[in-house]
Amino acid sequence: MLWRLNYQPASPPAFQLLEDGWLDGARRLPSPNHDERGEGMAPELLVIHNISLPPYRYGGLGVEQLFQNRLNPDEHPFYAEIQHLRVSSHFFIRRSGELQQFVPVTRRAWHAGVSSWQGRERCNDFSIGVELEGCDFEPFSEAQYRTLQALALALRRQLPLRAVIGHEHIAPGRKTDPGPFFDWARAEADSGLQR
Repeated sequence: MLWRLNYQPASPPAFQLLEDGWLDGARRLPSPNHDERGEGMAPELLVIHNISLPPYRYGGLGVEQLFQNRLNPDEHPFYAEIQHLRVSSHFFIRRSGELQQFVPVTRRAWHAGVSSWQGRERCNDFSIGVELEGCDFEPFSEAQYRTLQALALALRRQLPLRAVIGHEHIAPGRKTDPGPFFDWARAEADSGLQR
């Protein structure tokens, strides 16, 4: 007997942005590394990053610990170099597609550093940071793209987002992420945002 299999990718997750800036459907892991947005500042940019801790290893707790100031410098030599950092991102998308949220979108996460977009400095003031579990040297997963799409659409329903951009674009020469394997054409089509 011959079986016919029809592959259908899983549906994107459903998220809803709540009034307090947290996303229903994301796992909440509050970070202390945030502050007030400047007066009159609303999120206009979706900034895509990549991160893996330890470098090039996935699935561990390093990213969560970094964003929550709980990184143990004895767990890995690289952690001793970065454990003093006070950084965060609004969202982190694991390879599995799991979405974690560290900072409400109403607050300024510390993800972009020294940055500029269309002549405007301090991109943290007017952006949402999204970290993808990954690196510059390999493609991201299908599950990550589906979650990113669902996230972008949920945010666009209530925020005045105008563009999706990479860390590499707002901090050229200093940052390279999300790197050459990130599918910008797909991200733009999925989100309805342009670079």
